[in-house]
Amino acid sequence: MPQRQVVLRRSLVAVALLVVVALVAAVISTAVLTRRPLPTTSGELSVAGLSAPVTVHRDAQGVPDIYASTPDDLFLAQGYVQAQDRFFEMDYRRHVTSGRLSELVGENADALEADKVIRTFGWRDVAEQEWDILDSDTKNHLQAYADGVNAYLAERSTSQVAVEYTVLGLQVSVEDPEPWEPLDSLAWLKAMAWDLRGNYDDELARAQSLVTIRDVSRVDELFPAYPESLNAPILTAQDAAANSVAVADAAAGAAADTAGTAEGAAADPAVEPADGGGAGLAGPTDDSAHPLDLTDAVVAAAVDSAAEAVAAVPVLVGKGEGIGSNSWVVSGEHTASGSPLLANDPHLGLAAPSIWAQVGLHCSTVGDDCPFDVTGFSFAGFPGVIIGHNAELAWGITNLGTDVTDFFVERTQQDTYQVDGSWEDMTTRTEVIKVADGDDVTLDVRSTRHGPIISGVLPVSAVSATPNEIVDGVLRSGSDGYEVALGWTALTPGRTADAIFAMNTATDAEDIAAAARLFEVPAQNIVFATVDGHIGYQAPGTVPVRGAVDGGLPSDGTWPRPGWDSAYDWQGTVDPATMPSVLDPAEGFIVAANQAVAPAGAGPYLTSDWDYGYRSQRIRTLIEEQIASGVPMTVEDMHRIQADDRNPYAEVLVPVLLEQEIETEFDRGGQDLLRTWDYSQDADSAAAAYFAAVWAELLSLTFDDELSDVAAADGSDRWLEVVRTHLENPTSPWWDDRRTANVVETRDEILQQALVRARSELTVRMGSDPSSWRWGSLHTLELEHPVLGGESVPGIVRDWVNPGMLEMSGGSSIVNATAWDASSGSFAVTTGPSMRAVMDLGDLDASTWVVVTGTSGHPASGHYDDQLATWASGGSYPWRSTRDAVEAASQDELTLTP
Repeated sequence: MPQRQVVLRRSLVAVALLVVVALVAAVISTAVLTRRPLPTTSGELSVAGLSAPVTVHRDAQGVPDIYASTPDDLFLAQGYVQAQDRFFEMDYRRHVTSGRLSELVGENADALEADKVIRTFGWRDVAEQEWDILDSDTKNHLQAYADGVNAYLAERSTSQVAVEYTVLGLQVSVEDPEPWEPLDSLAWLKAMAWDLRGNYDDELARAQSLVTIRDVSRVDELFPAYPESLNAPILTAQDAAANSVAVADAAAGAAADTAGTAEGAAADPAVEPADGGGAGLAGPTDDSAHPLDLTDAVVAAAVDSAAEAVAAVPVLVGKGEGIGSNSWVVSGEHTASGSPLLANDPHLGLAAPSIWAQVGLHCSTVGDDCPFDVTGFSFAGFPGVIIGHNAELAWGITNLGTDVTDFFVERTQQDTYQVDGSWEDMTTRTEVIKVADGDDVTLDVRSTRHGPIISGVLPVSAVSATPNEIVDGVLRSGSDGYEVALGWTALTPGRTADAIFAMNTATDAEDIAAAARLFEVPAQNIVFATVDGHIGYQAPGTVPVRGAVDGGLPSDGTWPRPGWDSAYDWQGTVDPATMPSVLDPAEGFIVAANQAVAPAGAGPYLTSDWDYGYRSQRIRTLIEEQIASGVPMTVEDMHRIQADDRNPYAEVLVPVLLEQEIETEFDRGGQDLLRTWDYSQDADSAAAAYFAAVWAELLSLTFDDELSDVAAADGSDRWLEVVRTHLENPTSPWWDDRRTANVVETRDEILQQALVRARSELTVRMGSDPSSWRWGSLHTLELEHPVLGGESVPGIVRDWVNPGMLEMSGGSSIVNATAWDASSGSFAVTTGPSMRAVMDLGDLDASTWVVVTGTSGHPASGHYDDQLATWASGGSYPWRSTRDAVEAASQDELTLTP
């Protein structure tokens, strides 16, 4: 071999060896770096602030059960352990909830927009006010939790706390995390309340739809009444009637107290206000003299700007279609054990790590001095348990969906706004937003008596015109200035933090009712069961009462309201004693899955915008079928219901689709799948894939011609009912596609087009043979890390922090509620069951649970996503709570010493 070739070969070998050595060094360095933050879970650690040793057992999934002698030690240890597992998640959340995300991630447009909006809301300011009204024990628990978090931070450098800080440090200057404060926990409750705040999306959608439809009555058709004849409310008519007795008693007392209420206002907070219908919404087809014209360009721009602002808030719990939950409880008369069974699976945003942190909190000796023996699902960053059970009582939570927000259109002139013909000064303050490695950003926040002005917060098109013509104190057309203020119950200090600890120690229905009176926001459905055999339902929450105005806007909060007319102001709140409840109903079970609470007109007015009940009715049907069969229910039966993926709406639409005549054999290939479909949306189902594609095409063909993108038909439960109510009217104007000149389409023509288009789309996506199509190929889940999971992050990092893609069963408005957005062009999962739990009151150790990812927030941990595959398949894990069972299953034991 020539000498030159030998030298070259040796050089190449040397280079290759250097590359290998460099790669090995990088791998070793990366492994050390990523594993450095992993917590110590066995042995003994000294923790400042403890008064006595604390024991922490962890099972095979890494779930901690904590045993302590005092509440202070218990919650201090919870803070320490959750900081071990999830501190970066906690730190990210507190930066978001205080409007300081830019301090963490640097110059980022999305982060800055979020900071501006949340500073405008003032979540942190409200948390500071709440601190002053909380019970002293709650303050102690929050402080102990903070002490535990800080004890953990004090022992470690930033790189030892979480690898995310190291990765961020490659892009921006990262400072050591600040000490945790109790207010950081309280501010998190505002984020939870925001994502679960009720009907604000529908309120904005009505206003934005009117701009293009320009007919109030037609907009109302897009928001049909709850179909009680099809889908039962939570309370039966009998239970609602019994509940109304309490309402009537409260009403009688309230009437005496409100004798001086202004004319036209709702005098009784316990009674539903009169519904004014659509009258008073000025528009091209409405001759009302009321001055709020939502089609006016300046008003519409203000509403759009408000919508942009609320959309900028990061998703911490979840938003959009699918934000709901399933819960139901079955009494012992229908169970194999003779004791109640309770199931719960909240449908929230899905991310890595999971929203929930499983934990057990146990006083070594339970008594008055240390009353906690509770296990369940907590939020990393807040002490206690949000959903779970103690030794006497179990409870589940779903979103009640009450209308707790209103958008008030204000007439403004610089920093003044109009009230009943007079001008008042806004409340103003200046916020300074720090940006890592960037310049500070100054934000002026302005508020009216209704709440903060949120239109114009973000740099969008101009949304207000300064009025320059005032005649007799009234702004005239052409010179009006309009901005939008947000009224929201959560911006008033409340005692939800007290409620959480009250629920943790509740033992009976009276305790739940007492806790519910404190659980002000977000308004939730509470189902509960006791070990001595009772089952019940309780609705908590602070709900505004809106004044009924003759000839004016609807009094139910479904539309934006004129802020300049005090008759439209909130007139107080619903009396907590009148909130719906039931104990041991005759049916022997309760289903609370975001549907209407009670039959129309029964009880206080809560909202008009319920989930339309297809999911809840399917749960009822499955329970009723099993009861009728005479086979007692078991934990496994509850699992079966939670995993149910039958599409109840398909029973409505498919028969009509099969009536359509499709011209070619090729185009009939998709339709033929529906002829033998069992309506199951299993991941392997070809028919489910085709039905979903038809549904998306049907919505687009029917509504895209008249609705803007912001009000598009997303396929959520509301659109199920809109289409169902129009199927019986084949010549409804909604079926006509106004984009086709000189042609008026009917229902059947639109359905035929949808069938053909769906066939073509899936042929492109999955091939020409319909039998080879699979729903799971379309309906996928890709979990993302909240900071490192997005497209702006290098792929190697994304691949490491984001679990792999999963094919999913289920769908929107299905019990296995893996929702998707039909207006997006994608069938990907947007929200779903954030956890699943079944609690057996006959043997609490026979209960089961699972979360989306795992207990750890560290991507290098074996518990980062070790529950994901089990969750996706509908499986679960044993949920042990008694000390003997916990110790028997313990994989790691850690002793925390003073």
